[in-house]
Amino acid sequence: MTSAGKQGESVMQISEFQAMIEKIYGERDRERGSALTFQWFTEEVGELARAIRKGERDNLEEEFADVLAWLSTLASIHGVDLVEAVGKKYPGVCSYCGKSPCGC
Repeated sequence: MTSAGKQGESVMQISEFQAMIEKIYGERDRERGSALTFQWFTEEVGELARAIRKGERDNLEEEFADVLAWLSTLASIHGVDLVEAVGKKYPGVCSYCGKSPCGC
């Protein structure tokens, strides 16, 4: 499920993360529905904002992870493959000017 990273660390791919979150929480998230799941997501974004403002490193990592998990579950509820969506929107160049780095 993971590939080797630097110095023997394992690296999880976005698709693997989305599948893992779906396996763990998918049924409950679908029962909750999109609107309430979105509310949980926005609450986590607020907690991330607070952690950024306070500069709390440990809390920052936790809140970034929470935001990614809730974003992933929202994508799954709506049948969106995050890797596919990201690849379409950000094909390695700026989606507006077509350059890397962006020249806009």
